[in-house]
Amino acid sequence: MSGKLSRRSGAVDPFIVMDVMAAAAEKEAAGDAVIHLEVGQPSTPAPKGALAAARAALDSDRIGYVAALGIPALRERISRHYREFYGADVPAERVIVTTGSSGGFPLAFLACFDAGDRVALAAPGYPAYRNILAALNLEAVDLPTSAADRFQPTVAALEKAGRIDGLILASPSNPTGTMVDRAELKALADWCQRNGVRLISDEIYHGIVYEGETASAVEVSDSAVVVNSFSKYFSMTGWRIGWLVVPPDLVRPIERLTQNFFISVPTLSQHAALAAFECRDELDGHVRRYRINRDLLMAGLPTAGFDRLTPAQGAFYIYADVSHLTNDSREFCSRMLREAGVATTPGVDFDRARGTGTLRISFAGSTAEMEDAVRRLKAWQRT
Repeated sequence: MSGKLSRRSGAVDPFIVMDVMAAAAEKEAAGDAVIHLEVGQPSTPAPKGALAAARAALDSDRIGYVAALGIPALRERISRHYREFYGADVPAERVIVTTGSSGGFPLAFLACFDAGDRVALAAPGYPAYRNILAALNLEAVDLPTSAADRFQPTVAALEKAGRIDGLILASPSNPTGTMVDRAELKALADWCQRNGVRLISDEIYHGIVYEGETASAVEVSDSAVVVNSFSKYFSMTGWRIGWLVVPPDLVRPIERLTQNFFISVPTLSQHAALAAFECRDELDGHVRRYRINRDLLMAGLPTAGFDRLTPAQGAFYIYADVSHLTNDSREFCSRMLREAGVATTPGVDFDRARGTGTLRISFAGSTAEMEDAVRRLKAWQRT
């Protein structure tokens, strides 16, 4: 007789992109070459200055436990980042270092919401939002979006959503790469303020922007929670480090949660992250490459039959409508991997209702890989 299994664990859907990565790795292990357009991470390592700081810390620091909220120097540097980049005054006392944004979301959700609360989010949207909410016995409320509103939430959509307790906003968005401008962000924040709704602003792709203005929720709201990470722009995915900016009344609750869940964020990663802020030239070079890759795919994919594309304003994803090619995006992506050696993520990972006819394409890899992907897909569509 087996032991008890929680109902909440059964309510959490798989993160399908991880399944795609596993299938791609299996194909590679068999000796086949795979072009990875499924992975939402930079192909570059941590910046040189961050690596040097980590090596120095290994030689000089005990790498033991540190304060649950993060080392003071890093919190101060993040505070300075908001002054320099956004012109916003964010005291270091409101900054909380986390084990990546993935560690930040459950802390924010637990501090802001009670079991049974309803949290709205755009569909399509990042699947882990919904899955974390489900694990915490919170209800995810999909806000169906379209290309007409750039796949972003609107006040009109919120008015139709019924009672909600929270809104998750992502700009730039995963999977679409679309953004909200400052006026739209303020309108959403003001609506949340009037209606007692907690705004959670996912800003992990800030810094990777090609068109439009980059606005942070800290500029328009005193009650919003901002989630950010060193994984994307700073190219430090495996270091598992990010941060929250929270209102003063949430600092102590989240500190208590962090103390019990994590004790502290990896000390080595914090030393490296502190140095990463001084590596802008190197990191901006990555963004220039992403832009080249985006433009290459936007021009090349239509020649391979993928001609219904959402042009990314930021992040490193293209969201493709493939409903004229398939009504089963999961099988379509599986066949593309098997027959063309190109890995992409099926849209059902991001939109359960309409994702059967969409897929996400990541252009975070090298430009040579993007060129090879277009060649492979053109040949595949001819077969």
